Amino acid sequence: MSILVGYVPSPVGEAAAAAAIAEAKLRGEELLIVNSSRQGALVEKGVATPSDLKRLAEASSAAGVQVTVLQSTHTDDLAEEILDLARAHDVSLIVIGLRQRSQVGKFIMGSAAQRILLQADRPVLAVKAAETP
Repeated sequence: MSILVGYVPSPVGEAAAAAAIAEAKLRGEELLIVNSSRQGALVEKGVATPSDLKRLAEASSAAGVQVTVLQSTHTDDLAEEILDLARAHDVSLIVIGLRQRSQVGKFIMGSAAQRILLQADRPVLAVKAAETP
């Protein structure tokens, strides 16, 4: 089995990746790092650079965790992409990062994290970034 982490280059993404590496080491499982970009988007801040992904792969290897990086594209539904990948790879755990959003923001924009939490057919570990002073 393996653990899937949805990664974006941000403090929340870093927290999720660190938690996923720790869980994979604890469980003796492979780690799947997923970074998905919106299909057709010319610029997207959630797309990891090759150096971001290399750094995460090196951190995983240093922890003794086998890692696979999956870069995929999604149309309009990132949550469905993560859930589909989790089913396709039969992962034992999904790790996601949570960021602070207002209730109005969630209502208007929706929340991929909320949908993953509610619709996943396997355990989900939701991680927040550390507070900065």
